[in-house]
Amino acid sequence: MKPAKSIFLVVGARPNFMKAAPLQQQLDRRSALFHTRIIHTGQHYDADMSDIFFQDLDLPLPDHFLGIGSGSHAEQTGRVMMAFERICLEERPDLVIVVGDVNSTMACAITAKKLRIPVAHVEAGLRSRDWTMPEEVNRVVTDRISDLLFTPSRDADQNLLREGVSPERIHFVGNVMIDSLLANLPKTESRNTLAKMGVKKGRYVTLTLHRPSNVDEPKVLAGIVDVLIDLAHELPIIWPLHPRAKKNLKAFGILGRLENTLGVKITEPLGYLDMLSLNQHARMIITDSGGLQEEATVLGVSCITLRENTERPVTVEAGCNRVVGSHPETIRAALFSTLSMNGQNIRIPELWDGKASVRIVDVLTRFYS
Repeated sequence: MKPAKSIFLVVGARPNFMKAAPLQQQLDRRSALFHTRIIHTGQHYDADMSDIFFQDLDLPLPDHFLGIGSGSHAEQTGRVMMAFERICLEERPDLVIVVGDVNSTMACAITAKKLRIPVAHVEAGLRSRDWTMPEEVNRVVTDRISDLLFTPSRDADQNLLREGVSPERIHFVGNVMIDSLLANLPKTESRNTLAKMGVKKGRYVTLTLHRPSNVDEPKVLAGIVDVLIDLAHELPIIWPLHPRAKKNLKAFGILGRLENTLGVKITEPLGYLDMLSLNQHARMIITDSGGLQEEATVLGVSCITLRENTERPVTVEAGCNRVVGSHPETIRAALFSTLSMNGQNIRIPELWDGKASVRIVDVLTRFYS
């Protein structure tokens, strides 16, 4: 029997964990073919942003923790590349799998490629066409050098083909993050997340904000907060604060206003299961996250995205997501018109069925046969 292929599965930041967990589980089920090692770069490195996700998703502890931490994009990317190169040279994996679009994704893909180690990119082909977003740079660079491109939606296939990627490298497998959502949804039934937050099903809003375009500019952030305070008079808002947003709310002198507003409940970052429980039963989700646009679509919850664009247009086409930018009056109009609706017809995108990780491992099995 041939020895199992050694696979490095790279995670670095919170959005990666939901995509890596089902993939790791499927690879382990074929342990005769694949030997998987989890590499955690430590791009998100504290318990609130990382450790609790490993627990909630039943991910085994990383085989290597690089402990990179925060820093500028160049500092973070450079430190990941140096640390990851050492491990690759020591262990010489047969394949490196990277997921998503964070700095660790691009850094590890470049490092592996220069060492002539094949690279697979999970969640390939997404494009916002907004080059002010670091994630767009990470996506395009990673896709350009990857040997296997696993796409979550048909538009991602078309993006890659237009960029000249050969069709044999592209594999439409569906959305692996939805594998985690559907697998873990039953676990939320036994949690008392809503009771702890003091809210009832369908009678609150969940909110996340972390992108620099929303939280780094005092005027923009203050304008968004004004609208949120008005909304809180209609429905309670649960806001798990990202460290970046928290730092700037304090620095700009805005945090006190929120803390003194009845109807706004600010919390520390939540684990996956608590956040999933909140999103499942929310009247509406307000976010600038890519992943929450997808979760909202499958959960059938209206989503308002505070960005000028999205790399996930399939969520808009599905009838769930409205991309409204960051101007206060535009946000206000979208929020209150959504609240006035008595439901909407949301369509689940193709192959968002909880089996994307199975299809990915099927492709890897053929690739090495």
